[in-house]
Amino acid sequence: MSVAFRRESDDEHLEPAFELPLPPGPNLVTARGHALIEERIAALEQEITATAEADAVKKLRRDLRYWLTRRATAVKTPARDDGAIGFGNRVRFTLSGKRREVTLVGDDEADPAGGTIAFSAPLARALLGAEAGELVAFNGREDAIEILAVE
Repeated sequence: MSVAFRRESDDEHLEPAFELPLPPGPNLVTARGHALIEERIAALEQEITATAEADAVKKLRRDLRYWLTRRATAVKTPARDDGAIGFGNRVRFTLSGKRREVTLVGDDEADPAGGTIAFSAPLARALLGAEAGELVAFNGREDAIEILAVE
C-alpha cells in the first residue's frame, strides 16, 4: 500500500484547539468584577484537580489561562463621581420611549439580562460622558436616548 493512503492517527484530522480570544482594549474591572475573576480561577483550579480525563483537563487549562491573563491585566477602576456617565456608573434612561437601567462594567462581568453591560458595547459607548437631562445620539437618531439619572 502506498504511504499516501496510510493514516497515522485520528488526531491529525481534528481541528486545532485555539486559545480563548481576549477582548480588545483595556481590561477595566469593578471590585465585583475582580472578585468574580478570582472565584472563576479558584473554581477552575478545583475542577482541574478533580478531573481525570485528559481532554477535559486540556479545556479546563485553556480556560484557566484565559482567566489568569484577565486577572494579570485587570485594572480596578472606581465609578466616576462627577455626574457624567463613566465606567462603573448605574444609568437610568429612556431609549425609544422605554425606561431602562444599566450599569457599565468590564467585558467579563457584563450580563445584559442582569442589567450590566460592557463599557465597550455600542450602547455604553453612546452613554459615556453624558449627564442627567441630556439627549444622546444612538443608532442613527440624534435624540434616541434621554439620560434620567447617573449614580
